[in-house]
Amino acid sequence: MSSTVENNVSKRSLSLSKNFSWTLLGNIIYALCQWGILMALAKLGDARMVGQFALALAITAPVFMFLNLQLRAVLATDANKNMPFSHYIGLRICTTLLALTVLGGFIIISGYDTQTQIIILLIAFSKAAESMSDIIYGLLQNNEKMDFISISLIVRGIASLLVTSGMLYVTGDLTISLLTYMGSWLLILIVYDIPKSRIFSVLTPTLSLKSLLPLLRISLPMGFVMLLISLNTNIPRYFISGYEGTEQLGYFSALAYVMVAGTTVISALGQSASPRLAKYYSSGKLNSFYTLLMKIGMLFIILALSAISIVMFLGQPILSILYGPSYSDYSYIFTLITIGAGIGYLGSLVGYGLTSARIFGTQVYLFIFINISLLLACYLLIPSLGLEGAAYSLIVGNIAQLIGSLFIFYFHFYKAGSSKVAGVAASKD
Repeated sequence: MSSTVENNVSKRSLSLSKNFSWTLLGNIIYALCQWGILMALAKLGDARMVGQFALALAITAPVFMFLNLQLRAVLATDANKNMPFSHYIGLRICTTLLALTVLGGFIIISGYDTQTQIIILLIAFSKAAESMSDIIYGLLQNNEKMDFISISLIVRGIASLLVTSGMLYVTGDLTISLLTYMGSWLLILIVYDIPKSRIFSVLTPTLSLKSLLPLLRISLPMGFVMLLISLNTNIPRYFISGYEGTEQLGYFSALAYVMVAGTTVISALGQSASPRLAKYYSSGKLNSFYTLLMKIGMLFIILALSAISIVMFLGQPILSILYGPSYSDYSYIFTLITIGAGIGYLGSLVGYGLTSARIFGTQVYLFIFINISLLLACYLLIPSLGLEGAAYSLIVGNIAQLIGSLFIFYFHFYKAGSSKVAGVAASKD
């Protein structure tokens, strides 16, 4: 009896303000912990070690982001519960195994030295554990239980920071440190995420291809979008690694990661508001949809302007304190990266609106446009300007994202006509 009461209490949805507060807290602590790992690599190791870690992330992230198919967002915005959770977790298991297979094959033919191959493999297994936690987060998010997600992120972040930095301090070996990093992520999945998910659904996966195909068709466009988003982040890193080397990649990655503080707040706002936005849209309450989106937009603008102002005046001492004196020489590049991030925040806002309205297909074309713009900018600027060229390229890519997102949003919500927007069931893009 007491167990039933406890489960009923646990199932109660939180208010939007509480969901946002929990999400913000969890994402900030998690991002700070991941940032702490990067700082530990910079201070206990060197820029090359940071570069190796960044390279492994740059290689594994696009594969997992594509094959994860953005199932968390699809599940979180499934306001009408059109598909059971067993389909979502079944498809996620299949795609995670496929991602590990693809990366294993890449490692074999890559030609990287043995240490780099092992580092990539460890990050790949860490991403596999993360992808399983991620689909559980989608279930919790759909039920507006962001507190459970935040607790998971907080524990995972603190645990991975402590074991990774501690092992790096004791051994000075990145490989051993990342082994404990992977282990901490797997442990949180087993002891916390899986038990919490059972409050809302059984975890028996559906593995029938016939049953999974409808979900695959819905989510595949978003998988391509996430692949393109990941490439949008990592294309400059590929060019830097090729033209400037692993050490310069380490410097650039450290500078860019500072912007995670802002991105964390953006993600918290977007993830907390997405289920509510989706419900407004699916029920035809478009005025409420626009109003909530505009309120979030004002916060995005304030955050972007604040970040740019702080970095313009205090960038040099901030870098010196965070990473060491050698990083302070890159303060101008840091400012450029911050400007690009500020523009990107606004593009992300429009993207959350599009995803909440389940406008998936057209986002593929949007990010193809963004990546072509970024690729051309990197090709033209990085060989001659180095890290400065990479920062300018980020600005170009984020401007392309903002303009393209606004165009799609305007076309769908205004040009398409109110009758098309109101007929949500007949107008899934």
